[in-house]
Amino acid sequence: MIAVDDGVPAPLGAHFDGRGVNFALFSEHATAVDLCLFEPGERHESRTIRLPCRSDDIWHGYLRGVLPGQLYGYRVHGPWEPARGHRFNPSKLVLDPYAREIRGRIRWHDALYGHRRGLQREDQIDRRDSAVYMPKSVVTAPEVPNLALQPIRRPLSETVIYEAHVKALTMTHPAVPEAERGTYAALAHPAIVEHLWKLGVTALELLPIQAFADDRFLVDKGLVNFWGYSPLGYFAPDPRYLGDGGLGGLKAAIRELNAAGIETILDVVYNHTAEAGHAGPTLSFRGIDNASYYKLDPDNPRRDVDCTGCGNTLDVAHPRVMQMVLDSLRHWATAYGIAGFRFDLATSLGRAPSAFSAEAAFFQAVAQDPVLARVKMIAEPWDLGENGYRLGGYPRGWSEWNDQFRDAARGFWRGDAGQLAKLTQGLTGSREVFAPSGRSPLASINFAATHDGYTLADVVAYEEKHNAENGEDNRDGHGHNVSRNYGVEGPTDDPAILAIRARQKRNLLATVMLAQGVPMLLMGDERSRTQRGNNNAYCQDNPTSWMDWSTDPDPDLGAFVSNLTRLRRERPALRRRQFFDGTPIAPGSTLRDVHWLSPCGAEMNSDAWADESRRAFGMQIGNDLDHGRILILINADPEPCDFRLAAVIGGPWQPVLDTTVATGAVAPDAAAHAADAIVPLPGRAILVLAEADARPARASGRFVSA
Repeated sequence: MIAVDDGVPAPLGAHFDGRGVNFALFSEHATAVDLCLFEPGERHESRTIRLPCRSDDIWHGYLRGVLPGQLYGYRVHGPWEPARGHRFNPSKLVLDPYAREIRGRIRWHDALYGHRRGLQREDQIDRRDSAVYMPKSVVTAPEVPNLALQPIRRPLSETVIYEAHVKALTMTHPAVPEAERGTYAALAHPAIVEHLWKLGVTALELLPIQAFADDRFLVDKGLVNFWGYSPLGYFAPDPRYLGDGGLGGLKAAIRELNAAGIETILDVVYNHTAEAGHAGPTLSFRGIDNASYYKLDPDNPRRDVDCTGCGNTLDVAHPRVMQMVLDSLRHWATAYGIAGFRFDLATSLGRAPSAFSAEAAFFQAVAQDPVLARVKMIAEPWDLGENGYRLGGYPRGWSEWNDQFRDAARGFWRGDAGQLAKLTQGLTGSREVFAPSGRSPLASINFAATHDGYTLADVVAYEEKHNAENGEDNRDGHGHNVSRNYGVEGPTDDPAILAIRARQKRNLLATVMLAQGVPMLLMGDERSRTQRGNNNAYCQDNPTSWMDWSTDPDPDLGAFVSNLTRLRRERPALRRRQFFDGTPIAPGSTLRDVHWLSPCGAEMNSDAWADESRRAFGMQIGNDLDHGRILILINADPEPCDFRLAAVIGGPWQPVLDTTVATGAVAPDAAAHAADAIVPLPGRAILVLAEADARPARASGRFVSA
């Protein structure tokens, strides 16, 4: 028998204490809240309980006899006054924003909308019951602390990120049992873990796994929201990846990754929700308290402020909404052992209330939080609102996706004029971008490709987007790809074109790994994964997005990546925690901490820097370290050039990586170049040399000590 008591207002959500469950829900403008209990398989609630108490806008009640596994939802009463931003409609069942588990998926129907769709007067309330079409919140057992789920806390300077999708990474791997493919549990399979470990990956960054919706316009076209950027609940793993392992499958995967020295980072979407704009469905937040959860147009509260391009913007400046975001982040860090977060459209989180500020309350709250201050915070540093592009504008403790690095690297290697200064800025950690905020090179997340855009293989094979299969007549996806096909659009059997593409993939990967900052790889780039020119495959749950484990058109590329990450581990000069300052390393010395060289061997002068057609140069680093001086020779011109070492300080120089070699590896007994040698540098190539008497840093087991 279920007995109802007052309960307590904290913590929010549904919490089992061994005898019953305390339910607590925030709504500032509601007049009453009904808790609805469901039995498995039943279309409608078996019992409805009016929450008996309200404390500081928290509605709460305690139910004895309720156990973990109970399905529930809410019906929230209040004014239906869209002109004032209020869209309460108790006919609509809504999910608990704090639900730790969500069962079922949305079945799209007009009854899911608070207003009558299709009418000229869009504010007319719709009183049809939506419960049958809604997923349900689930009461879960209390979390038990697990030391094996504690994050590794690897320094950013030793971090190599691999961005991947749970299903896309595991769906076709032949070693993964068929029943596990595409699930959280598959991430723990030894074949997946070993692949990441061999690459030298130290952090697996997962595309969104917080519960999300398949947007109705996609379902109507027979598509899905594969990437997951349409959040439905911020505390629950998305049920489509649960498989037979349930929530435990995700925890087991994170535990196994931790054991291999690999952290887990989550891509999180706290900028908008699946409820879209004012004409969108009522699934959770809109029906609980639309005026509190969302930024509304102050001149017309009927409509949402849209800084995201998705119809709404979560109002993180509201104290209770910020509390929800912080509580959610802490939950993932403590219950699942998540080591970091990448924030989608992060500028929206710093709008207080409308203009972005690095001193916004959200950033201050994260900085002083005893849990969150210890995890990695990575911003996608833009949104679609006014002055939304904020690269370099985030506070201390934050890193940022550096799209300027991506564009400079792609532009330089495809032969664009005037890219030298931009590329060398990226190679040195983008000091001009990040130093003004008091941060180090580790604020820069460097990449050549991400999920959003071309894969690396497509960067060197396509010049036009090919997105027709997305059902939007190829209008979706951006046109700024900075790519080149080298004579044929897409697949080719021409050996000369294939050779150029293979070399350029290696040059781009090496540029990422040799740069100061934090390198990031896109899932499958080490296997030349292609999306056939689709640069916006967000709705493709099929081989377009899945990793192809059966074929590998460039089988040495994975070894090339492994050799790059090994080089980075062994050479402290590639993992600096402070910016170069360009000054001589000692009084009277002509050698700088970063020394830029012309092919003649002399230090680059103002004329050399002003030459917009220059595509060959040298970069000497490690000069201010006790050991490990490195010389990086780069030639993006199709024609070869000779690099003279006569005027280069130091030597002899031992080759340690060569992008003209399929695996990048140079034979250990390869002859060193004498200090006065002439080094022939082929076209489109990078050659990395180290002083022959400099010993690499020692690596211990799966962890690196420098």
